Amino acid sequence: MPDVAPAPAAGLACLNCGQPFAAPRPKYCPACGQESNVKPPTLREFAQQFGGSYIAVEGALWRTLKLLLFKPGEITHEYLAGRRRRYVLPLRLYLTISVIVLLLIQALATVDIKFDGTERPPPKQYQTLTLNVGFGRAGLKQGVFFCEGLPAWLCTRLKRRLDIEPAAIGEQVAAYSQRLLAHLGAAMFVLLPSFALWLRLVYASRRLQYTEHLVFALHVHAFWFLMLGLVLCKWPFISGLAALAVPVYTLLAMRRVYGGRWWPRLLRAALVSLLYGVTLALALSVLGIWALVF
Repeated sequence: MPDVAPAPAAGLACLNCGQPFAAPRPKYCPACGQESNVKPPTLREFAQQFGGSYIAVEGALWRTLKLLLFKPGEITHEYLAGRRRRYVLPLRLYLTISVIVLLLIQALATVDIKFDGTERPPPKQYQTLTLNVGFGRAGLKQGVFFCEGLPAWLCTRLKRRLDIEPAAIGEQVAAYSQRLLAHLGAAMFVLLPSFALWLRLVYASRRLQYTEHLVFALHVHAFWFLMLGLVLCKWPFISGLAALAVPVYTLLAMRRVYGGRWWPRLLRAALVSLLYGVTLALALSVLGIWALVF
């Protein structure tokens, strides 16, 4: 009879891929690289896994932020040149910064509604109210709901929101503001790809792929979010510098990534700003309607 190799004893095979271990048992599996001695992690190990090379002092995040903040466009240039391992990937960088800033916005953007020094309006404070929604309008006139130039389904939802006791209007306004902020992050996922699309349009002569423009858009928006975080801190001097840094940084980043002379770059930047502004206005209008009726 042919010899049959004995099955590995418990603990002498990799729990991840089943690779048998030779004696003495190695520290890591030779097939998949997982640790051979698997046990429940301690709190210290959790902290190490969370930090690691990502947020360590000399880690990828700080190295990426340094390049992002002080060398406009350089992080995009490095990525497009193939030097990627030392830096945080564009999408992860954008998500990390945007989530932190959006949480900061929700924490700081409070709605304090007062009428004549009181928390609630008098009973007849809002008998007349008009909201301009897109190409139509809706509201209350002498306490009676009206809706003009809007689809029937939208009028029905607006009536449900507005045709209430006048004293509850303040609560609806506060709830609307919170819903608007909650959907802001989702709106950015529509705006950011459109920014890359407009870049591809104005820089069609560069023959870059759309995804390469998208990398630039992710890095620029990450910087914009950082500046927005500084503006929210409401330090007059710092906030003013942060607001000024946005257009200056963007022009310098475009110079590093796309090259070209200043006047054509300014014209391209103006066209992208116009197209992006229209997209932004449309997106915010849709967001406003969505937050109002849902």
